[in-house]
Amino acid sequence: MSFGPSPTPSRFSPASAAPLPPRPLGTDAPPTCEVPHFAPVRVRGGRFQLRGLVRHRRRAVAAGLAVTAAALVAAGPRDTDRARGHPAAEPVRERRAVEMVTAPVRIADGATVRLLRPGDRVDVIAAEETAAGGDARVVARGVRVTKVPEALDDAVDGGALVVLTVPRSTAARLVGASATARLAVTLC
Repeated sequence: MSFGPSPTPSRFSPASAAPLPPRPLGTDAPPTCEVPHFAPVRVRGGRFQLRGLVRHRRRAVAAGLAVTAAALVAAGPRDTDRARGHPAAEPVRERRAVEMVTAPVRIADGATVRLLRPGDRVDVIAAEETAAGGDARVVARGVRVTKVPEALDDAVDGGALVVLTVPRSTAARLVGASATARLAVTLC
């Protein structure tokens, strides 16, 4: 009988210079114990709620549809969907019908009018000369040229005529401006 050290191996044995291989996982865990007995957990009234839903199918379907609709709205399109081609929901504004009229306008520079073709878009500018100096203002923006009549030979300094399609209110401003100022056009 020997009273020396126990025969269990240690991590590092003095007889050899190499350590022992590691132990398998889970051998360091404490031993399992028995789970104490307890009464089962029951949800009060759950059984009766299911029977009520089965009896009232219409209500169940309506509730399911409402939940689905709410989920679809919550996960609906964002601003990033514009890049994917989805139309953005913008408020619809009611527009009054704008009555378009044809207005003949005499432009001061006849050579500029000869550059115009039907379908061109122009801005009409009224240039007024006052005692304090010249003043220019835009009378009509982006109006369409309908027709450019042939220039008469005897009207050298009188400018040239151009026919524009404009809203009725703009036509009234053009007529008023042509009575007091020289009109010019710029191509848009």
